[in-house]
Amino acid sequence: MAGARGPGAVAVTGIGLVTAAGRNAKETWNEVTSARVPAGVRRPESLRDLPCDFMYVVGGLEPETELGREIRLMDRFAQLAVLAAREAVADAGLTPESWDGARVGVVIGSAHGGLRFYDEQQAVLDGRGPRRVSPKVAPVTVPNNAAGSVCRDLGARGPSLAVCTACASGSDAIGTALDWLRAGRCDIAVAGGAESLTSRLVFAGTCRMKALSTRVDDPAAACRPFDVGRDGFVVGEGAGLLVLEDPEHARARGATVRARLAGYGASNDACSAVAPDEHGRGIERALRDALADAGVAASDVGHVNAHGTSTVMNDLVESAALHRVLGDGPLVTSTKAMTGHALGASGGIEAALTALALEAQLVPPTVNLDVQDPAVPVEVVAKNARPARLECAVSTSLGFGGHNAALVLARA
Repeated sequence: MAGARGPGAVAVTGIGLVTAAGRNAKETWNEVTSARVPAGVRRPESLRDLPCDFMYVVGGLEPETELGREIRLMDRFAQLAVLAAREAVADAGLTPESWDGARVGVVIGSAHGGLRFYDEQQAVLDGRGPRRVSPKVAPVTVPNNAAGSVCRDLGARGPSLAVCTACASGSDAIGTALDWLRAGRCDIAVAGGAESLTSRLVFAGTCRMKALSTRVDDPAAACRPFDVGRDGFVVGEGAGLLVLEDPEHARARGATVRARLAGYGASNDACSAVAPDEHGRGIERALRDALADAGVAASDVGHVNAHGTSTVMNDLVESAALHRVLGDGPLVTSTKAMTGHALGASGGIEAALTALALEAQLVPPTVNLDVQDPAVPVEVVAKNARPARLECAVSTSLGFGGHNAALVLARA
């Protein structure tokens, strides 16, 4: 395990979460580990009459109060990103006044960007004409709306980037930040993902793909990764951001280190626009590269927060690849049963939960897993959280377009 603490690892000093499971990191972690029935599933008006008319929604937000006038320049996914960033920065013991903003980077992934505002303004255009369309359409709908909004809110003037690799976006954003810190491009990076998708058009198209669960009679039980009865994923919204720091910078200011980000690997299947490589060669390569980057052996990994979407194909392909690389050792879970599949935000949310699992020495359960598919060859933690001795853990992500990403985190 020495490699995970070597010069390539960076410090995780802050965690920010805004999810359907909780309004902040503490609430989300408590809910994800509680084994309760998911409480965040809602039926938004925009999804009315669709075959899948439900999703996981963040509750209890008052964006107008919390964000003020700046809200006019943010789509909801950017609002969630700013709130998560504020929590992560405060958790790290930082303030915008306490740092050199030119040495602070921001990289945030999103699969869809500002489609919520886009849909609203398309309705205005269709119903009231072009003169009534908001002049803010271009800056608010672009995928970098979250990264730009966080930079303005925090006064971060270092490198800034929006990553779009579909459902691997959040993980790739964190991996990019790791590269920045290693290269000395910044001392601090705020990195992760944000998403809020209620687009009727995209939902309708995804339903047509048969990717979404249609368990409309029991939506809270619809997301059931690795279960023999799974029938598709359930969309969620949210944001998950980490404050990552150069280890020397963190040490010099006496920061509390929550975990260490030790390695990153990425690949592309190059075989389909939507389906993963049926042999899992892409995610296997990303995982092996991440372990090599971290300098850890497969036997060091005690836990995997899997992409685990609850689609038949993904769960089989991913679990087989995990087993080939990591064997029977790690305890696997998918926290999407509590948060929903937050698309481009999922990698950020799940990396944060992986860091919290290392800190708590506790593996969250896959709450809706009743009967594990016998074709899934890994040990999936079901129903109840499980205490475990964890020194190293992995978070994996797979995205449309063949994108794969793996992050290796180590105990602080």
